[in-house]
Amino acid sequence: MKTIKKLALIAMVTLFGVNTFSQEVQYLRQAGYDGLNVFETKKTNDIEFEKLVVKIGADFAIQFQALDHSNDLGNLTTIGDNVNLPTANLNFDVQLSDGFRMHLRTFLSAKHHNETWVKGGYVQMDKLDFIKKDFLKNVMNITSIRVGVDQLNYGDAHFRRSDNAMAIYNPFVGNYIMDAYTVEPFIEITLQPKDYLFVLGVSNGLLNSTVENSVTGYGSTTIVGEKDLKTTFYAKAGIDREVNEALRVRLTGSFISESGYNNGDHLYSGDRAGGRYYNIFNANIGGNLKEGGDFAARFTPGFKNNTSYQINPFIQYKGLEFFGIYEVSKGNRKEGEEKGSFTQLGTELLYRFGEQGQFYVAGRYNAVNGNKQYASGGTKPNDQEITRTNIGAGWFMTKNILMKAEYVKQSYNSDPLWSNLSGAEMHDVVLEVVISF
Repeated sequence: MKTIKKLALIAMVTLFGVNTFSQEVQYLRQAGYDGLNVFETKKTNDIEFEKLVVKIGADFAIQFQALDHSNDLGNLTTIGDNVNLPTANLNFDVQLSDGFRMHLRTFLSAKHHNETWVKGGYVQMDKLDFIKKDFLKNVMNITSIRVGVDQLNYGDAHFRRSDNAMAIYNPFVGNYIMDAYTVEPFIEITLQPKDYLFVLGVSNGLLNSTVENSVTGYGSTTIVGEKDLKTTFYAKAGIDREVNEALRVRLTGSFISESGYNNGDHLYSGDRAGGRYYNIFNANIGGNLKEGGDFAARFTPGFKNNTSYQINPFIQYKGLEFFGIYEVSKGNRKEGEEKGSFTQLGTELLYRFGEQGQFYVAGRYNAVNGNKQYASGGTKPNDQEITRTNIGAGWFMTKNILMKAEYVKQSYNSDPLWSNLSGAEMHDVVLEVVISF
């Protein structure tokens, strides 16, 4: 009932917004088909600024899930075939002045939080005319400045992921196993001279930002010390070139350093929406339910002092698309420990067809392998391994409505380090319908 009320509110607000403010917003990735394969927003702009513009949009996603799961212990609960609770977003994009816009996203309903809350937002400056007309014009012709509390531009996978109900850019239902995504206060500068790309950003590294620096014992109010907080630095460099009308080639490399032991562990655990596969890996422990969690099927290395880098190739030739990930995460959880390391590989191959490219078939392979941190001078832990295969298809019924289906299989190697996930596997079919505007 709450979801119905929220969707009705979206509809009323959106109709009001569309009828009241019809002008487009500058330097904005479009929701829907027209936003596919858009990474950083380009510096080209053909929209004249006339007045304040408010664009109100929304996202809605719902799945039918028919998955099975198993593990070595044989203690997983039975799951059936049914519809998952829908998710919804409310989006505001506001043109404040020429070349100056604001984005704000609210999660109306999510797997991890049923209540409504602001996911995050930012302002993006592509011109500095609010200071003086044509101020630093030559610099700003290739520069964008983002400031806010939102996702960091580390890697390219986040441009193709499902952000709660904003799942229309993702050709599959799930995101990558190691899902590099976090919402933090940041300042970011992007340079795009010709076909080249350079990004430099800083963040305070805090998912829930606070000025309180005291550390208390677990489940206690006793102060045991002060937080070890360090600034997070990240950068990206690459090339994005349209070789000709049929061929586009992009290659980027990204780096991030989260060096604080009390704020350096959010890169792979910063999403508060929850995973896209529901109620998997729940276990029956002596008649008691032990839930797999809202983020089951994902994996976070858990390092509190983390350094990661990600390399992403993207090739588009007519209707054929290839996207890849090579990513390494290294770190530990306290000083003096030997560092652990995990490597993620991902490959996607997709073909779009139909008169308007409205249909597609796609495949994805994703693997994570590595070991946790361990005591100095101790024995290195066994490698832990996860593999996932997705085979999917989709149909853009309109530019703003996507129906997709996938077969997914995810497996864990057999090792006591996994506990209930030792030898675990999930497989079968998920359908998803997404509306974004």
